Amino acid sequence: MSKKIVVLGAGTGGTIVSNNLRRHLPADWEITVIDRDDHHIYQPGLLFVPFGMQKPGTLVKSRKKYLMPGVTFVMDEITHIDPEKREVKTTNHRFPYDFLVISTGCRVSPEENDGLMDAWGKNAFSFYFLDAAIQLQKRLKEFNGGKLVMNIAELPFKCPVAPIEFVFLADWYLKNRGIRDKSQIELVTPLPMAFTKPKAAAVFTESAREKNIRITTSFELNMVNGKEKYIESVQGDKVSYDTLVIVPTTVGDSVISNSGMDDGIGYVPTHQNTLKALKHEGIYVLGDATNVPTSKAGSVAHYEADVVVFNIMAEIHGVKPEEIYDGHSTCFIVYSKGTSSLIDFNYKIEPLPGQYPMPKLGPFSLLKETKMNWYGKLGFEALYWNVLLAGRHLGAPPTLVMAGKHVG
Repeated sequence: MSKKIVVLGAGTGGTIVSNNLRRHLPADWEITVIDRDDHHIYQPGLLFVPFGMQKPGTLVKSRKKYLMPGVTFVMDEITHIDPEKREVKTTNHRFPYDFLVISTGCRVSPEENDGLMDAWGKNAFSFYFLDAAIQLQKRLKEFNGGKLVMNIAELPFKCPVAPIEFVFLADWYLKNRGIRDKSQIELVTPLPMAFTKPKAAAVFTESAREKNIRITTSFELNMVNGKEKYIESVQGDKVSYDTLVIVPTTVGDSVISNSGMDDGIGYVPTHQNTLKALKHEGIYVLGDATNVPTSKAGSVAHYEADVVVFNIMAEIHGVKPEEIYDGHSTCFIVYSKGTSSLIDFNYKIEPLPGQYPMPKLGPFSLLKETKMNWYGKLGFEALYWNVLLAGRHLGAPPTLVMAGKHVG
């Protein structure tokens, strides 16, 4: 009798896990991936769309195309997960499983923020999904000065460096158009500092100061007033704007909550080192669907995918899953068209300066703005489609490597 692995979501994590498991397992293991559509979006590219640095059409490809032969792709809406029966229901089918991998991601929900829908597309915009990024591009083209505010509605949110990159790129873009002196740029965040990690936050704050970008911290969004053009915090502070760019409230996939498996805000309680679901056997969780205390970013899904594959293979061979994952995350931070910085960190170790991935040789510099890092950021797109999604190793282990980092 065949054994079954069901993967929910064919984004970065789900695709890598499916392809890797297919490579490792004999044919009597069926691998089924379920997603609601066949549009795989290269999410790091969304940030470039508003600045005219990326054509929107190049960011979307077929999910099915990037799954190996021997992996079944089902396009359907997932309606319920039953961990007791070990079964997933979709609108049209039922799928029993021996192992379930939840990689359903998370979604931005502008409708969760008071007043935002009234201002949406008029003077409030986002770049976190494709249509919104295209709309924002049009708005920035028409922008002739005034106050540009980048706001993060609440925690957690996807890709914690993206809002910082946005304000840095906005500075570059407005300078390029000769209207920077007529513009103010402000980053408004619920975090107590510019980023989640103090050392990196200090570096970003200094860069923002040099670029004359204001950072307002500990601002928890209460409402958006599109008529009078301001945002208001829970504490009653107001920040006025001419154009608002926002990361709306981010929630986990509704199927997680509807199945009674969430932590209260739509994410699955997950062991932060093994990536097993804490309350259920035979279930692994990765990427944005987890509640582990690391970034909701593509690199995290990639590193976690390796750990999930390792631990499922261990369980199949009757061995206990190992506590491998350490919260590892690697992110390029774009400063301008032509320069970028890079950070590499985990749960316990903050981003440190140094060379990456090879000590002394690099070629990339950590916590430093360089042209080489920019080429790394650009080159990553081809690597993503052709190497990463296939589950091929780049030689980078899923855990943080200290070699090449300067401590102290």
